[in-house]
Formats: sequence, C-alpha cells, structure tokens
Amino acid sequence: MGDREYIITGGYCHPPSDPASSTHARSRFKGKSIIVTGGAGNFGKACALRMASEGAKVALFDLVDPSKAKEEIQASNPGCTVLGVQCDVTKNDEVERAVASVKEAFGRVDYLFNNAGYQGAFRPLPDYPPDDFRRVLDINVSGVFHVLRAVSNVMKSQEPQGGSIVQTASMAAHSGPPNMVAYGSSKAAVHHMTRIAAKDLAPHDIRVNSVSPAFTGPGFMWTRQVELQAEAGSIHYDKDPKVVAQQMIGSTPLRRYGSVDEVIGPVTFLLSDDASYLTGIDIQVTGGMN
Repeated sequence: MGDREYIITGGYCHPPSDPASSTHARSRFKGKSIIVTGGAGNFGKACALRMASEGAKVALFDLVDPSKAKEEIQASNPGCTVLGVQCDVTKNDEVERAVASVKEAFGRVDYLFNNAGYQGAFRPLPDYPPDDFRRVLDINVSGVFHVLRAVSNVMKSQEPQGGSIVQTASMAAHSGPPNMVAYGSSKAAVHHMTRIAAKDLAPHDIRVNSVSPAFTGPGFMWTRQVELQAEAGSIHYDKDPKVVAQQMIGSTPLRRYGSVDEVIGPVTFLLSDDASYLTGIDIQVTGGMN
C-alpha cells in the first residue's frame, strides 16, 4: 500500500515545494549548538538539517545508531559540525552522560528540540495492552522529562545562562483521538510539562515552547496511522485504509496532510530569537483543525 494512494487531489490547498529544494539563506543559528532527540527520525532529522543549514552545530540523540543521519546532514551541509550520540532517553544516567558530552564538545548548549517519542498501539481503551501503555509513557513522558531536566541544568549553569527549548507534543494532546489512549495521554503530559517548565525556567532566560502536529505525510507516520486506525475496528473510522485517509483529510480545513517541513518551520521559529518573547505556548500545526 503506497503512501501516494493517500494523497487527496482537488483540495483547497497544495503542499509546498519539495523541502530539499528550499533554501534557508539566513544564518539565525550561526555559532550556536543544538541537541535534537529522536535525531534519526523524520522530525528530528529534518530539524537537524534545517538548523545545520542555518549555521548550528548539531548533536543527534537517538536510541538507534544515528550515524546515517549524521552523514546525510554533513553531506547536505559541508563543513558543519554534527555529533551522533546513541542514547536511551528512558534512562536518566544515559541522558546525563550524553548531555554532558555535548557540553564538553560544543562548550555550551543553546537549543534543544525534545522530540523523541513512540506512538504505540491503536486499540480501544478496554483492549489496550498495559505493557504498551507503560512503554509509551516511559518514552514520551519520562524520557522527555529526563532530557528537559538535564539540558535545562546545563543552560542554567553556562555563561551567559539561557537557551531555547521546543518539545514535540501532538494534536492528540488536545483532541483526544480514539484508539490512542496512551499516546494522547502522554502528549497531553508533554503539553502541560512545557507550560510548567516555561514558568520554572524563565528566571534563567530559558524559553520552553511546544508544537502539536496533526496529520503529517507522506511516509511511515501517515501510512502507519491510517492502517492502524482501520485495523482498530472502532466506530470512528472505516475498515478500509483508503477510506480512513479520506476521513482524516476531510477533517482538516486545508484538505491535505502537512509536510514534515511544515512542522519544522514553526519549530525553528520558536527556537530562534524571532520568538524571543514567546514562552509556554503551543503551536498547533494542523491545517486548521481545532
């Protein structure tokens, strides 16, 4: 089942041109450094590519070996500095060591894209597997907290202190999607954690914001969500993945899914000084869903 089967034609809007052909001439992040968790995944790698293209030194954290993503970023941005760090965010000791290694290599940590996450199963609540529920919360809540705590402590201790953090929440945090009790609950926690952290860290000149993407494609994220919602067998979606795709697209006023680049644009805006008076906010990247 190819991703392109799910692209809806004749909608109100057209997606932007291929992000690979875009140019980001500004150097908003020149000489700065960023940690990106989930750095080998779609959002993480796209953020790293954008930040490197605008001058940042990048550290990629991922549970899997991020070497391939590191090589891709360096090939696209000759001369950029990229570290690849294999790290399990659910283990606080690993996170502390990984963050300390970046501080040692780069001298400071200016930005964090706290993005590592796990979507989990798609099942109605009575059938949801408890082990998977625990795994989703361990990665999406405890893992986000471990990284947020370790990085914010570095940002507090460096001179001058300060930094900017963006966390990946989800529209699932706001809408309560069916068959996603673990993921929706975990992302609601990330959203609330962001608001609390913004208040706790404001005295140290550290801004904390989040983004909440909705349907994003094409690729694995879109295909998986469409197919698993169809398989869940609930009253909310059809059993045919092609129909489910139409139902999802039909719920967005722009009548299409968003691209990964359309999520990373708001992420890099929130990280940058263009958003210097924004903290504790969440940008819903949803094509108009509310």
